[in-house]
Parts: sequence; structure tokens; C-alpha cells
Amino acid sequence: MKELLERALNAAQLKGASYADVRLVHRIEQSLLVRNGVVQGISQIEDMGFGVRVIADGAWGFASSARLTLEEAEQVAGRAVQIAKASALFKKEDVDIGPPVVQRGTYRTPVEVDPFTIPLEKKLEVLLAADAAMRGVKGIAATEAEMVFLRERKTFASTEGSWIEQEIIESGCGIEALAVGPDEVQRRSYPNSVGRHQMTRGWEFIEECDLPGHAPRIAEEAVALLTADPCPDTVTTVILGGSQVALQIHESCGHPIELDRVFGTEAAYAGTSFLTPEKLGTFRYGSEVVNITADATLPGGLGTFGWDDEGVPAQRVDIVKEGLFVGYMTSRETARQLLRLLGPSPYVTGLSNGTMRASGWNRIPLIRMTNVNLLPGTWRLEDLIADTEEGIFMDTNRSWSIDDKRLNFQFGCEIAWEIRGGKRTRLLKNPIYTGITPEFWRSCDAVCNANHWVIWGTPNCGKGQPSQLAHTGHGAAPARFRNVRVFSRK
Repeated sequence: MKELLERALNAAQLKGASYADVRLVHRIEQSLLVRNGVVQGISQIEDMGFGVRVIADGAWGFASSARLTLEEAEQVAGRAVQIAKASALFKKEDVDIGPPVVQRGTYRTPVEVDPFTIPLEKKLEVLLAADAAMRGVKGIAATEAEMVFLRERKTFASTEGSWIEQEIIESGCGIEALAVGPDEVQRRSYPNSVGRHQMTRGWEFIEECDLPGHAPRIAEEAVALLTADPCPDTVTTVILGGSQVALQIHESCGHPIELDRVFGTEAAYAGTSFLTPEKLGTFRYGSEVVNITADATLPGGLGTFGWDDEGVPAQRVDIVKEGLFVGYMTSRETARQLLRLLGPSPYVTGLSNGTMRASGWNRIPLIRMTNVNLLPGTWRLEDLIADTEEGIFMDTNRSWSIDDKRLNFQFGCEIAWEIRGGKRTRLLKNPIYTGITPEFWRSCDAVCNANHWVIWGTPNCGKGQPSQLAHTGHGAAPARFRNVRVFSRK
């Protein structure tokens, strides 16, 4: 395949490209689903192809193919250059990607046990055991258990001299129990909602999750929610569980710091951002206990890799420091745009911080979240609850909604408990909280410590046209927020 990549780069230059890169991607995804005690599906999808990205006449072009021949490499490279030259007819300014990035090396996800070496029978045994444990609880109407495994091998080469080989391995799993009452349905999920929790780890992650061990509790909670009191309609203190904090980070911090959104590239699909450039280094995003990073070097995160899809090394960058907004996620191009707009500063270098990723060989890279994390604080969860005289503890996402600027939001959770006198008391169902992003994060006065901190996986983040699903990570621990509007889903 080395000759194919080199042929594509040479052809692009001969056709007039001032810059070109090529990504060869081989992807295998295996999924297993058990529903109501029956194996619902086992699938393994494998695909392979390459994409060529070029700059010609000061504009971008991209083309791709699954035909892995030298002739096709030349044709695809030529097509990418044609697209770039056509785009150049309508450009406002020449593309500037800054100084050359020359990287050579290899990266492989560190795993203890390769999940693809585990027999399907053993994987199904775990899923069926978890499913049976949930169905053993009286009142459960439907159950589901799933696993997903991914192996992606990528080779990146550029006309600047980069040559990078990577192998990313992911493992994910989850269970879900549904309890049905006379006029409602209640759901409980583990370890996370939206099907599963996922990490760049091996089979050892599945064993640590212990789906069968947690299944009875999850089912019992689903049944208990049918007769629980609804969440009150009030303004109160809210403590969010770690997985819900992770989604809060994803929607109200992760997306608005994508610099292509800020510059309007993403407006047509899922909105822009309230974090406009003049706020960089001056805007009070949260309280002093709020420290957020974007860290692609964090072991186990879904946003962890060696290099992004522009060949830029993985990095850890500050996004919010003691409540102050200090950083964006950038590409080579947008980093230069920001430099031209604001000039050099402690927050603006003109260099990419390595967040460009594509969902496959036939998609162009976009700025995507790596692992966007709320750094741990100092509290133990039991102490934080004891320190809260009155409030509500909410856990596990059920629904989410946020406006196109990522300002006004409303999130629903699967389960909640009332806090009275520093203790968790009655169970509450259908909890919803709402707020405005900077006001909400400014109301955060406590974050739990590293013992409660988990890197949650989000394998379903949509962006781009045509649409791309990215896998992102979010390190989070339970956190407390004051004066939050809460109510119950009707």
C-alpha cells in the first residue's frame, strides 16, 4: 500500500496541488445484541479505502475510493485537484495551513486483551447472563444487552513528508431494562445511556463493567421508578452524576469550542457557537472550580490517538482554567485564521492543537472533540451530599436539547433522588433540569475527586454534511450546581 499512497501524492502534485495528504483506512466493527433473552443479531462489518485531500489554487479538494489500485490512486488524486480548482473560483481567500508539519511514527491503542481474540460464544455468554438477571426482576417488560468492538488501522502520508501508521481499538458494552406501568414506561441503563459505554481499551474493559453483576440493581430501579414521586417543579441545588456531567460537557462546552463552528462552517447542520473570538482569554465561562481540558493523550478515552487526521500530534490543551475561557479546538487552517483575527497571544499560537478527525476513508476531516474533560475537584461524593441541605441528585441521561448557539439547554435524566438534611431520601422519576450555559457553569461550586472520575465514551456524536459520527470522550465526576430550575417530564 505504500506505493499506492505515494502514487496518489505524486499525482496530486503533478496535477497542480501545492499540498496533498492521503489516508488509507481499514476498519472492522463487530456488534452483538441480545434482547429479551434472545440473540437478536451478530454482525461484523469490514471496509477499506483511501481519501485524498489537496490544496490547489488556494482551495481545498477531496476525493476517495474503495478501489485499491495504482491507477485508481492517480484518478482519485486528479479528481481531488479538479474539485479544488473548481472551488477556487469562488474562494474568498487562499487556504493557509501554516508551517509544514512533518511527523513519522506509529501508534497502537494499549490493550491487555485484544477483544477480537475473544470467542463470540464467550461474549454472548456475558450478554445472556446480564439479560437473564434483568428479566429475573418482577415487573420488567423488556431487556437489552449489547457489545461493540472496533479496530481501525490508518496510514497517513503527506507531501510535507509525514508518514504515520495507527491502530485504534475500542470496546463498548451496555444493558437496558424497561419497566411498564399502566400509563408510563421507565428505563434504566448501565454503565451509560444511549446503548453503551465505550473506551479505547480491550476485553478487560468489558470484564470490569461486570454487566451481569449490575443487572439486578438496574432492573429493580426501573421497576421502582414506576411508583416513585415525580420530580418537583422548583429552583434548587442539583448534583449530577458523572455520566450526566459528561454529556453536559459534550453539549455545552465541547461543541461550542470547535473553531469551525465559531467561524460559521458548521452552521447549516447543528448550529454555531456563543464562544466568539473576542471572548478568548476574557470570558467568565464558569466558577473557579471549573477547569476543562481537551486531551487526546488520555489513556482509554474515545478521543485518544497518536496523531489526528492532519498528521498533528495528540495534545492536551486548556479550554477553561479556573472558570476563564482560554482555548479552542483547532485545525491547521482555523488556527491560522484565529491568528490573523486576534494576533499572537498566550492563547493564540497559529498552530493546530490536533483535533481533526474523519469518520472514515470517504469523509474529509473535521474538527472533532477529543477527550473534553472537567478536571476532578476535592470532594468525596458522600461528603458532597452531606454538605447539601436541600437538593436533587440526578443521574444517567434520558433526553437532551440545546439551541444552535449552545446556550439554552434542557436535559432529562433516568433517575433522581431528593436530598434532605444532607442525605439521599425519596426516589424521584422523570427529572429534568434547564439552564443557560455560562450561568449554569458559574453556579458550579463543587466537583468530586479523582476516585469518582471516569472517562465516559460518546460513540454517537454527529456533525458535518454529509454526516459523520465521531467517537469522543469526557472525563467527569459528580458535580454540584446551585439555583437550578428543575421539573418533571409530563
